[in-house]
Amino acid sequence: MIRREEVYRIGKLGKAHGIKGELSMMIDDDVFDRVDAEYLVLEVDGIMVPFFMEEYRFKTDDTVLVKFDGVDTQERARELTGTEVFFPRELADETESDDLSYARLVGFTLLNAADNAAVGTISAIDTQTINIMFELADGTLIPASEELITDIDTENNTITMTIPDGILEL
Repeated sequence: MIRREEVYRIGKLGKAHGIKGELSMMIDDDVFDRVDAEYLVLEVDGIMVPFFMEEYRFKTDDTVLVKFDGVDTQERARELTGTEVFFPRELADETESDDLSYARLVGFTLLNAADNAAVGTISAIDTQTINIMFELADGTLIPASEELITDIDTENNTITMTIPDGILEL
């Protein structure tokens, strides 16, 4: 069984495309194009389920058309519309750390470089503005500036940052 902490969110399935089961997928991270993966993980009824890909192609920079094994009709594809798409952390860890995307950091524990204390768990990445923010599980927003990041440990799923004075009191 695949556990949520073994994967991270990379996008969401959109509408069926055509009549042979192909789906559009809006992506936040193109890791599956950089890392050789045979499957993606979909959250179906709260359960993480692997779906093997027959093929995929980029429609735009952030939209992919994907065909999964066993999804051969437009009706079956429609059943998956709106489903969250995840990528196995194990496969993503095989890439160079320079290739880490912000989406990959969801689920990491954020540590304060000043005292190495845990600040919280990154639950989402806010990309709505030019200033990308880490959203912690308690709703706290921390600037995701590369200049503030001092270490990323993919083995322990931690990210150490120099957190600006006063930001945790907001």
